[in-house]
Amino acid sequence: MATKLKQRITAGKACVNGWLAIPSGFSAEVMAQCGWDTVTVDMQHGVQDYQSMVQCFQAMQAHPVTPLVRVPWNEPGIIGKVLDGGAMGVICPMVNNAAEAKALADACLYPPMGKRSNGPIRAAMYGEASDYQKTANDEIMIIPMIETREGIDNIDEILSVPGISGIYIGPSDMGLSLGMIPILDREEPNILAIYEKLLASCKKHGKFAGLHNGSAAYASRMIGMGFQLVTIANDSGLMAKAAKEAVAAVRSSNQPGAAA
Repeated sequence: MATKLKQRITAGKACVNGWLAIPSGFSAEVMAQCGWDTVTVDMQHGVQDYQSMVQCFQAMQAHPVTPLVRVPWNEPGIIGKVLDGGAMGVICPMVNNAAEAKALADACLYPPMGKRSNGPIRAAMYGEASDYQKTANDEIMIIPMIETREGIDNIDEILSVPGISGIYIGPSDMGLSLGMIPILDREEPNILAIYEKLLASCKKHGKFAGLHNGSAAYASRMIGMGFQLVTIANDSGLMAKAAKEAVAAVRSSNQPGAAA
């Protein structure tokens, strides 16, 4: 059965993606009940490791979200392990050319399409193992991150690699690679023009594009531009924002002692 992510992408709909930096099954369980279509465990810049990833997946299992992972790097060992642990999609940083995209696809796909080693120790727990191997190549979403000038220039070659499902843009690293400050919700005309170029290439190749966003308003705007996978901040950022707003609301009130 197709994942919620694949169903929505195939239907031309957008997916709203949660992002887990906190290594906690409980916070993952809370996030999984908040209406996200997909939830990504961040093993690159989040405070997550393999064990906390598994705990997050276990906590989310009862809820209708597609579990994704951003791996630390384009390395087949960790890619195979996160898939065996139950990830239904891999977001991989710093994929800059077709050769790197092919290495990513090879690590994610079973032969004859790829080179993934057999052993879905947790991924196959909820059905017959043979069923998992029969469907994994069709269901796993393989998502290289486009974050550099090289990646932008090679976008058509990257999207032409068999098995690649779509792309995910990292605005902060993209900005750094172009000599700009590392921020999310970018307004620079040249960056927005790059987004349009990447979206056009995705449309040409029948792939989807994802983007990391700092706010819900910007994410909604990017859906209007054509992005089909939009992330809103991360769990720690959303928690901090809500907490700061709550504290500020109390301190700004006229209640006695509130500003103490």
